Amino acid sequence: MKRTLLNALPLDVPREIESFVSGARIYDSSSSPEARVYFIDKDGGYFLKTAKRGSLEKEARLTEYFHSIGLGTEVLSYISADSDILLTAKIRGEDCTHADYLCAPERLCDTVAIELRRLHELDFSSCPVPDRTAEYIATVEENYRTGRYDRSQFSDGSFGYRSAEDAIRVFGEGKNSLRCDTLLHGDYCLPNIMLDGWKLSGFIDLGNGGVGDRHIDIFWGIWTLWYNLKTDKYRDRFLDAYGRDKADAEMLKIIAAAEVFG
Repeated sequence: MKRTLLNALPLDVPREIESFVSGARIYDSSSSPEARVYFIDKDGGYFLKTAKRGSLEKEARLTEYFHSIGLGTEVLSYISADSDILLTAKIRGEDCTHADYLCAPERLCDTVAIELRRLHELDFSSCPVPDRTAEYIATVEENYRTGRYDRSQFSDGSFGYRSAEDAIRVFGEGKNSLRCDTLLHGDYCLPNIMLDGWKLSGFIDLGNGGVGDRHIDIFWGIWTLWYNLKTDKYRDRFLDAYGRDKADAEMLKIIAAAEVFG
């Protein structure tokens, strides 16, 4: 996780979280244009995330839920005013893009696959987002209608589609096959998986989570290994470690078509 030292936090914080920031070294740890993330180097460490109003509400709820089942960090504050501010404690360890993990790609592949299968086997009855599948389908269809399509993201991978029309056709033919029977991370990528000495310490960036179709997470598990390790050679190893009894190749093609539309 990148961290760029700042002279000061570039925003005014509400009074209730001033004590977490005061006297601390501040680092910019942002990786997305939709939100700014700052690491507060104080005590055990904190992360402060800010984005447009209302956009972090689901992430706050899901982070609290994952924390309650021992797989997420503690939410210290969520404030929604002119913009959203989410303050969380740092999870111990480092994310899976750390050099210690990337230098052992086979072990890393097996680890993230096995931990994903464990997540998918958990009871989800108390999850605060009980139908992520309906949201997922609606987002794909809306983004197609409004022209939100990024072919370049997948053009070099084996799941690539040549056009928006090809992708939406495949998705339209298969969307009714999507199930809603598994607790998902929703963005199962190496930067969002925290390990402490190869032991899972939790997940972060849970705003796309909820109860949905397991193939969304499986797709991203395959994609992140291809993207971060610069090779597709670990696809089969990942599927073997996860368990092919629960991984359908045709469903992965449908999810790949959906993810073209963000």
